[in-house]
Amino acid sequence: MDLLSGTYLLAVLLACIVFQSGAQEKNYTVREELPENVLIGNLLKDLNLTLDPDVPLSSPLQFKLVYKTGDVPLVRVEENTGEIFTAANRIDREKLCAGIFSENRCFYEVEVAVLPDEVFRLVKIRFLIEDINDNAPLFPSTVINISIPENTAINSRYSVPSAIDPDIGVNGIQHYELLKPKTAPKRTFGSITNDQGQNVFGLDITETPEGDKWPQLIVQQILDREQKDTYVMKIKVEDGGSPPRSSTAILQVTVTDVNDNRPVFKENDVEVSVPENAPVGTSVSQLHATDADLGSNAQIHFYFSNQISSLAKRLFAIDNTTGLITIREPLDREESPVHKLTVLASDGSSTPSRATVTVNVTDINDNVPSIDTRYIINPVNGTVLLSEKAPLNTKIALITVMDKDADQNGKVTCFTDHDVPFRLKPVFDNQFLLETATFLDYEATREYAIKIVASDSGKPPLNQSAMLLIKIKDENDNAPVFTQPIIGLSIPENNAPGTQLTKISATDADSGRNAEISYILGSDAPPIFNLDRRTGILTAVRKLDREKQDRYSFTVLAKDNGMPPLQTNATVTVSVLDQNDNSPAFTHNEYNFYVPENLPMYGTVGLITVTDADAGDNAAVTLSILNGRDNFIIDPLTGVIRPNITFDREQQGSYTFQVKAVDGGRLQRSSTAKVTINVVDVNDNRPVFVIPSSNYSYELVPTSASPGSVVTKVFAVDNDTGMNAELRYSIIGGNSRGLFTIDQLTGNITLKEKVITSDHGLHRLVIKVNDLGQPESLYTIALVHLFVNETVTNSSYVQELVRRNMETPVGQNIGDGEITPQTNDYVKIIIAIIAGTMTVILVIFVTALVRCHQTPRHKVVQKNKQSGEWVSPNQENRQIKKKKKKKKRSPKSLLLNFVTIEESKPDDPGHEHINGTLDIPVELEEQTMGKYNWATTPTTFKPDSPDLAKHYKSASPQPTFQIKPETPVPPKKHHVIQELPLDNTFVVGCDSLSKCSSSSSDPYSVSECSCQGGFKTPGPIHTRQL
Repeated sequence: MDLLSGTYLLAVLLACIVFQSGAQEKNYTVREELPENVLIGNLLKDLNLTLDPDVPLSSPLQFKLVYKTGDVPLVRVEENTGEIFTAANRIDREKLCAGIFSENRCFYEVEVAVLPDEVFRLVKIRFLIEDINDNAPLFPSTVINISIPENTAINSRYSVPSAIDPDIGVNGIQHYELLKPKTAPKRTFGSITNDQGQNVFGLDITETPEGDKWPQLIVQQILDREQKDTYVMKIKVEDGGSPPRSSTAILQVTVTDVNDNRPVFKENDVEVSVPENAPVGTSVSQLHATDADLGSNAQIHFYFSNQISSLAKRLFAIDNTTGLITIREPLDREESPVHKLTVLASDGSSTPSRATVTVNVTDINDNVPSIDTRYIINPVNGTVLLSEKAPLNTKIALITVMDKDADQNGKVTCFTDHDVPFRLKPVFDNQFLLETATFLDYEATREYAIKIVASDSGKPPLNQSAMLLIKIKDENDNAPVFTQPIIGLSIPENNAPGTQLTKISATDADSGRNAEISYILGSDAPPIFNLDRRTGILTAVRKLDREKQDRYSFTVLAKDNGMPPLQTNATVTVSVLDQNDNSPAFTHNEYNFYVPENLPMYGTVGLITVTDADAGDNAAVTLSILNGRDNFIIDPLTGVIRPNITFDREQQGSYTFQVKAVDGGRLQRSSTAKVTINVVDVNDNRPVFVIPSSNYSYELVPTSASPGSVVTKVFAVDNDTGMNAELRYSIIGGNSRGLFTIDQLTGNITLKEKVITSDHGLHRLVIKVNDLGQPESLYTIALVHLFVNETVTNSSYVQELVRRNMETPVGQNIGDGEITPQTNDYVKIIIAIIAGTMTVILVIFVTALVRCHQTPRHKVVQKNKQSGEWVSPNQENRQIKKKKKKKKRSPKSLLLNFVTIEESKPDDPGHEHINGTLDIPVELEEQTMGKYNWATTPTTFKPDSPDLAKHYKSASPQPTFQIKPETPVPPKKHHVIQELPLDNTFVVGCDSLSKCSSSSSDPYSVSECSCQGGFKTPGPIHTRQL
C-alpha cells in the first residue's frame, strides 16, 4: 500500500510540474476500426481543468486540434467541450504501424491547444491503438509444393512455408493443421490424389525465438516413389481471434528419387553490419555450404526462402552458385534497420538446408532533419495573419523537428536565424511553440519571414530550414500580396540612366476597385530609383556608383483602391556590381616606422595598409618596392616590410624608399607611397647612482627619530630615454628587521618603526635601482650605511665599522650590536661638555670680531683632502644657534671636483645651516656603483626629476664621483651631490662665518656660499624634518 501511495504522489507531482510548464500529456487507449463519433475521452474532465473566476478571458475556453496542413486527423476534438471522438477516417493499426508486431508500440499522437492565451497550455495526446482481428492469415501461395526423397526416414521433418497475419498477439497465427479430404478418388499410377495423405504425413509447429510459428511436415510412413509419387493435401492456418479467422492452401508433396546427403552450411546463423550508403553490388556475406554426395548430387543451389520480406528480396541478391549475398538496390536504414535473410541451400533434393543471415544496416548522417509546422492560428495562403494587438506569448504554431537518423545523427536542435519578435519555446522532445516575444507594431513592421533552422548533431551536421511568413494585420480586410516578399537584384555600376531592373507584381485577394493595385516606392527608397505605378517596372534613373553605396535595400508598396485603401510592402535589395574604376589608396601618403637597431634581419619593420574601393579582383592589391630593394623586402599581399640588412644607428639613422600598389583589375590601376624607416636606440645603459656618491659613506639616524621620517635618500640617473630611463628603487638586503623602507619612485629611505635598544648600531642597506626598459630591465646596486645612535661621538670608530662591513659579503647582514661601548659613555659626556663650552666661547668671540670689522666680502674656502675633523656635538648649546633661511639657486658653472653640503633648517631652532667641502677618496668606491657617462644627456626624465645631465658633465671613467680639490679653487662655488651624516659637525678652515644663499629649490643644484668663520658650531647636517 505504501508503494502504491508513493507512486501516486510521484505521478501527481510530475503532473503538476508539467502543468506549470504549460505542457501536458494524456494517454488514451482506443481500438482500431471504430466507427465515426465514438467518444474516446473528455479533456476538460480528464485534465481537471478549472477556470479561475478572477482571471478574465479574451475569448471563451476553446480546445483546438493542432495538425499539419493537408493531414487528415483520425480523431475529432469538440472545441467547446474538449470531448474527443473518432473521425470519419477510421484507424487502421496495420496501416498506421506497418512493420510493428509488438502489442504496446503502436501509438497515434496529436496535439491540442487550450485557448485563449490567458489559460494556454499544449496537451500531447497519445492513443495506444488496440488490435482487433480484422485480418485473416494467408499463405504466400495458394499451392505449396514440397519435394521429399523416397528414402526419407520416418519422423523426418520438412519445413512448410508459413502464413502471414498482419494482426498481433492472440489475433495473430496460432494453429496449423492438415485437413482430411471429403472424397477420395481412386488412385492410378502417377495421378494426383489426396488419398492416404493424412496417414502418410503429419504436421507439427515450431516457434522461433522471435515468436514466429513455422509449420513442419512429418513423414509418418515409408515412401515409395514407384508406388506413389505425389500426395495432395489441404493445409489450414488459423488465428486466435474471436471469432477466429483462417485460410487454406493446397499442399502438394512430390516424392523424388534418392539423394542421400543434404547440403550443410558452415554457419547456420550469420550476423553482419553494412553501412546504409554501401553502393549497389557491395558484398554483404559469403555463405559456405558443403555436400557429402558426389557428382550432380553435390551441386549446391543457394536461394532465398519465400519467408523473407518482399523488401529484403528487393534489396538483396544471392548468387545461386557461390552463395555470395550482395546489395541489389540502395539501402536505407530509416526504412528498415535490420533485415533477416533466410537462405536455403539445395542439392536437388527435396529437403534444403537453412541458414539465417541478419543484416544490420548501420546509420550514416544521410537524412536532413524535417520540420513539421502545425498552425495554431490558421494561415491564409501560407501566411499567418496576426493582429498587431496580439498579446505577449500569443501561440502561432507548433514546430516539430525530426531526424530519421540514429544516435547523434538524429539529435536535432531548432532555432531561428535572426532576431525577430518571436521565439521558439520548448514544450516536448523535439517540439517547440512559436509565440510572440514582444508587442507587435503594424506601422513599424508589417510582415516577418521567419526562417526556422533545424540542425542535427552529425559530423558534418545537416541542416534543414523552413520559412514561416507572418503578416501583421491592421484589423482590416485583404491587403495586396506580393508574389515575392523579398526581391533581389544585381546591376553593374556606371549603368545608363533609365535602365530597367525588374518588374514587380502583387496580387490582391479582393476584387473590383479593391483589387486595382498601384505600385509605390517606399519612403526609404533612394531617389535614384523609379517605380511605374501601373506596370510595376522598376528602373534606375541615374548612374550607380558601387564605391559610394554597394547595396540598396528599400521597400515597395502595393496599394489598392479600396476605401480606406489597404496596402502591403515587399523588400527590394539591389546589389551594385563592381567595375575597376578606382586606384589603390594608401592609408597614408607617407609612412614612418621606428625600429630598434638590434632588429634581426628579416624581422618585422611595419605594415603598409592599402585599400581599394573596388571589390573582388579589382580590389586585389599587390605591393612592391620601387627603390631600396637591396635593403628591404615587402610581402606583396600582407604589406609587411622586413629588412634584409642589419641596422646600425650610428652608421645610418633612417631609410627612405617608395612602395607601389597595383590592383588586379583587367585594366590595372596603381599608386605609390613614401616610406621612411627610422632606427632607434635600445636599452643598453644601466642606471648610475648619484647619491650616495660612495659605498663608504654613512648617515646618522638618531634614536629619537620618529617612524615615517626620512633618514636619507638615494638618487640615480639613466642615460637611456623614455621607459628605459624610468627608475624604481628597492631594498634587497640588510633590512632583515624591517626597520627601514624606501620609496620606489623618489628613493627616500624612511624609518618604518620606532627605534629600540636592539636597533642601535650600524645598518648596511643593499639598495637596488632598476629601469623599466624593454625587453630587459637593467639595474645597479649601491650600499647605504645608517648608524643608529644619539650622536656620533667617535667618527673614526664609525668609519672603521663601515670599512670592516665593506669586507662583509653583500648577502650577509652585518652585526647588530656594534655601538660605542657603554663603559666609555662617561668619558664621552665629559669630552662633549668641554668641546661644547669651548665652541660657544669661540663663536661669541668670532661674532664680536666680525661685527667690529664689518668684513666687506667672504674669503675663499680652501678645501684640503684630510683637513676636516669630526667632533661631538654640544647638545646643551643648541639654543644659541642662529636661524637662517634656506635658499637655493641653479648653478652658473659646474665642477665635479667639489661638494657643497647644505642643511635645510628644520623646525627645531637648535638646528643651523652648515656649509662645507668634503673629499671622498677614490679607493673607497665600490664596483657596484654604476658607471655613468656624463657626456651624454638623458633625453627623458619624469617631470619632477632633476635633469642631472644639465648639471654634471664629465668624461671621467671612474665608477663614481672623485671629490678632490682643484687649484685654484673658484671662489664661493660648490656642488651639492650628497648630505653629511646626521648630528655631525664638519669643520673647515675659514676665516669668517660662512653664509650660503640659493634661489633654487632643487636639492641637487649648485649653491654659492661664503665662509666667514674658522669653524662651525656643532649641529645636525641632515635635511629631513623629524
